[in-house]
Amino acid sequence: MPSNNSSRQAAFHSAIQTKDVTIKKITDQHGREAAISEYFGCMTFGLAQMREKLPKDAYNHLLKTLDHGKKLPKETAEAIASAIKEWSVSKGVTHFCHWFQPMTGMTAEKHDAFISIQHANHSELKVIEKFSGSQLIQGEPDASSFPSGGMRSTFEARGYTAWDPSSPLFIVEEANGRTLCIPTVFFGYHGQALDNKTPLLRSIESLSSSACEFLKLIGDVDVKKIQATLGIEQEYFLVDKNFVALRPDLIMTGRTLVGSAPARGQQLEDHYFGAIPSRVKQFMQESEFELYKLGVPIKTRHNEVAPSQFELAPIFEDMNIASDHNLLTMEVLKRIALKHGMVCLLHEKPFAGVNGSGKHNNWSMANDKGENLLEPGNTPHQNLRFLACLAITLKAVYDHAAPLRASIA
Repeated sequence: MPSNNSSRQAAFHSAIQTKDVTIKKITDQHGREAAISEYFGCMTFGLAQMREKLPKDAYNHLLKTLDHGKKLPKETAEAIASAIKEWSVSKGVTHFCHWFQPMTGMTAEKHDAFISIQHANHSELKVIEKFSGSQLIQGEPDASSFPSGGMRSTFEARGYTAWDPSSPLFIVEEANGRTLCIPTVFFGYHGQALDNKTPLLRSIESLSSSACEFLKLIGDVDVKKIQATLGIEQEYFLVDKNFVALRPDLIMTGRTLVGSAPARGQQLEDHYFGAIPSRVKQFMQESEFELYKLGVPIKTRHNEVAPSQFELAPIFEDMNIASDHNLLTMEVLKRIALKHGMVCLLHEKPFAGVNGSGKHNNWSMANDKGENLLEPGNTPHQNLRFLACLAITLKAVYDHAAPLRASIA
């Protein structure tokens, strides 16, 4: 067996022998690299694509479902499913899945192929591409092995996923194929929320209802809906996979459990906003390229305080979509890091003695005209709406400080 020193030396030698990783960018007809705006969201299917591809009455029915909670007619669901299937197959997609967020801290998915069979003469079978409205709207994964917070017995396997039409569908690309992911909620037979998305959607609806009532009292009589907005910063550590392979604690838990502090940590604070190492920048560039195709509006990247710690931050979005995008961002970061010979650590405190990785939430509210309710304006002392919303927000944080701390710790 090699000694620890020789293993570490071998890992160090492998780490410094890494080569540049180039990515195949999207180019125009002249071979020039396309601008981000030309391919942003090209692997997503949301309201903009539905407005373009759906019949007008089907699109209007969908808007009524989104704006007023109306039941989606069966024929509308079939029209939407048909448009989704045609778009997906044109992109080389072979499978679809209901992408949901059980109480595991991760996402979950079960893949099904876009195929069905037709019986022909003499028992001959013919395979066709098919995707129905019922397959789009509802799924029934086995829920027995997902945590439920003690709400039900383990053997009660029935769990259901239901399409969330407010969040765009997206395509995940792998080396050997593409999969369409359909954002969904996950709940039990009696309506118990078995995921993180269902409580979020319920809280968004509750906030909108209460905020609209209040705003009408102070004169905003035309307001119909209030939307919470969110910009989620994501900090992370990058460690060469050869060094990670020497640490069973990192492999098993995503954090260190034993070991001594390094001779130098973050005392000099010289890593913060420093020049991004070339290898890391290549990783960031490919991650951003993949996220732009998935419609995630990444704006900022930089070195963080701790050694080997970095951050990316998107432009704020609708809270539900921002939450989905953050989960998708973490999946992309981990996948692209491995491609670059590194492991992306997303644990909130992977190393003792240096900063942990935060997920700062830049939260606000906007009305149906897109106006930020926490925007002070040029004369904040005379802005009644701003002052009232700010005071109410501060009071809510003060009154509910304990559950807020418990939910983010």
